[in-house]
Amino acid sequence: MPAFTAAKRWVRARPPRGTLPRRYADWIRRYRWLVLAAWVIAVPLLTTAAPSLGAGGDQLASVIPLDSPAIQAEIRSVEEFGFPLSSRTAVLQHNPDGMSAYTRAQSVLDAVSVDQGPQPYPLLGAIPIPNGPPLFGQSGERGTAVLTYLFMRPSSGFAKQQSAAQDYIDEYLNGPNDSVTGVVGSIPARAEQANIVERWLPILEILTVIAIAGLVAANFRSVLAPVVALAGSALAFVVMVRVAGLVGVMLGIAVPAELEPLLVALLLGIVTDYTIFYISALAARKRAGDTWNDGYVEAIGSFTPIIIAAGITVAAGTAALLAATSDFFRSFGPPMALAVLVGVLVSITFVPALLAVLGPHVFWPSRVSRPDVPAEDTPVPWSDRVEATKGSRLVDRLTHKPQAIVVLLLCTAVLGLMSLPLTHARLGIGFTQSLPADNPVKVTSSVAAEAYAPGITSPTTVLLEGKDVALQFDALVELQRRIEAQPGVAAVVGPSLNLTRRQLGVFLSDNDDAARMLVVLSNDPLEALAIQDLGALESTFPTLLEGTTLEGATFSFAGDTALANGLIDTTSDDLRRIALAALVVNLLLLVGFLRALVAPVYLLACSALALTASLGMTTMVFQDLLGYDGLTFYVPFAAAVLLVALGSDYNIFGVGHVWEMASRRPLLEAVRVAVPQSTRAITAAGITLAVSFGLLAVIPLRSFRELALTMGVGIMIDVLIVRSLMVPSLLTLVGYVSGWPGTHLKNAKRIEEEEAAIAELNAAALARIES
Repeated sequence: MPAFTAAKRWVRARPPRGTLPRRYADWIRRYRWLVLAAWVIAVPLLTTAAPSLGAGGDQLASVIPLDSPAIQAEIRSVEEFGFPLSSRTAVLQHNPDGMSAYTRAQSVLDAVSVDQGPQPYPLLGAIPIPNGPPLFGQSGERGTAVLTYLFMRPSSGFAKQQSAAQDYIDEYLNGPNDSVTGVVGSIPARAEQANIVERWLPILEILTVIAIAGLVAANFRSVLAPVVALAGSALAFVVMVRVAGLVGVMLGIAVPAELEPLLVALLLGIVTDYTIFYISALAARKRAGDTWNDGYVEAIGSFTPIIIAAGITVAAGTAALLAATSDFFRSFGPPMALAVLVGVLVSITFVPALLAVLGPHVFWPSRVSRPDVPAEDTPVPWSDRVEATKGSRLVDRLTHKPQAIVVLLLCTAVLGLMSLPLTHARLGIGFTQSLPADNPVKVTSSVAAEAYAPGITSPTTVLLEGKDVALQFDALVELQRRIEAQPGVAAVVGPSLNLTRRQLGVFLSDNDDAARMLVVLSNDPLEALAIQDLGALESTFPTLLEGTTLEGATFSFAGDTALANGLIDTTSDDLRRIALAALVVNLLLLVGFLRALVAPVYLLACSALALTASLGMTTMVFQDLLGYDGLTFYVPFAAAVLLVALGSDYNIFGVGHVWEMASRRPLLEAVRVAVPQSTRAITAAGITLAVSFGLLAVIPLRSFRELALTMGVGIMIDVLIVRSLMVPSLLTLVGYVSGWPGTHLKNAKRIEEEEAAIAELNAAALARIES
């Protein structure tokens, strides 16, 4: 059913003619051409003066905080040895039929020659690792591969490091028997992710535009209604890109590549939602018999304050990411909040002005007219007539407490069951594993895993520091043996191998006060299982030192898995912090809008339950069914902030309408009238928003598909279960206490008491007449 038929009596009471919102709407109507001209002038100026939104995060520091213990361990390792042992870029040579001893030896000598003198920026050095015994006795292959770790300057970007790796291949590994498979590591994987996002972003934008056009056209049976939505969305996108770029330069905020598609979905969805509400209200006024000018002023005047309040709620909710300690998560907050505010600004200026220009033609080719109405002496006003639709019959049942209790318990149980998989969810970073199966970096990573072990692409450095540690050779060999015996460890490259003799200066420091080893894990180094394995090894490490002369030495871990382990720990803390901040912000804004304390609490509880259910479904699909190690670490954050904020957005539209209706009738009657109208309109907008986020799945990265599923399921749960079933049930059960301590529902209670008293008097009078 079109949204305007669902919302045709949404705006029942006309604002007083002197109210500010109505005067604003009338001003927009009168000066519509001026408003459009202002935007036409402003956009080129903004495009010329402001920089475009550029993807930040060209450094690994965009994800990993520089003050983490793993980074500090890496710095100390460089200070002790002169170069890092943790490499994030490597070149793999592999021949499944076996590489000749000469080819392997030549690859080793090539890498050693790099360490003999200065190299072109950003290359610092190289270490070759053949896969023959005794290095990788556990490997299923022997003598088939050489993996050369390349050490780069940390200040260099992804593109430069990839280019340097290719230069190394061209310079040293260009022979016919060198069998170069490709480049692998977290840096190449991040670079590939950025390339994929850049390549697929225009496709996402096109598909989103097509989807919005189709949904809005179908909803209103109109050709021009989607034009309004798309024009507003396009304008908001152009403005957001430039304003966000300008703000990013001013504040020094780098926008992660992962954020750009999310901004597209959020901005286009928000502007389309608000456009749907405006057009629905206009249709409702026109069907109520208003002239176009009167209906326009009433519809725009009534909805503009609600859209402003809803937009501020969403913006403030997304800004809750600033409560995080990680710079990566903090960088998500301002762009998303800014995108919402830009969307609101366009929605309350450009969209109403364009609607004023189009006039009633916005509904073309459909015709919106007033059907038969009651006679003028009929006491029931037009806006109070509710069709006997399926939705209104359902809501009517929910206004009876027994049915409301059953429905509420059933919905809570279903959402609780959907949330259960979240209890065993794991978090990982998964730069490589999130790539498409045919991506060269992922293919090379898979080959390396077969030739060595999955952790070979980014091994972990164990750094031991203490007086004369490097002289405790037997103890170091014993420690290496003990580490190799730990669960999740595939191999350890360390002092027990000839490769690590002192003259190479790789594992034993010149001042004898430091030693280090390379630990190759059995799982992908940035996935959840490897992170758990390293956490267990770190906890067990003091025990491994017992009984050796190394007991007094200090130990630390460096490398991608160690960085990821610290990031996941920070992520868990940040998740609690952000969730609390988001709930508090949304609670305060709902309290301010509804002027109540009780209703906002249970409304947010419903939104939180919808969030956990959607994350539970995502965990079940990707971790349990598809077999991935865990969820991408930032997906729960983005989903939590957005779903709670958007839930509050719909609360303002839905419950705010009940509050408005309850000012002139008993609460349960207000629920019967307002909920079917608001729920159907919210559902129309929610489907559009869910599709907008769901289209993130077209980007062939696992993280975006996780986010698409979480957001799509979460929004549909919100509009189909929370808004349609749980909210009316709670309003029925909690009753007038919902408005405590505000006065919004006091008038409804007074009306109900008066009606009850009148009914009692009528019953008594009828009884006397009958007697």
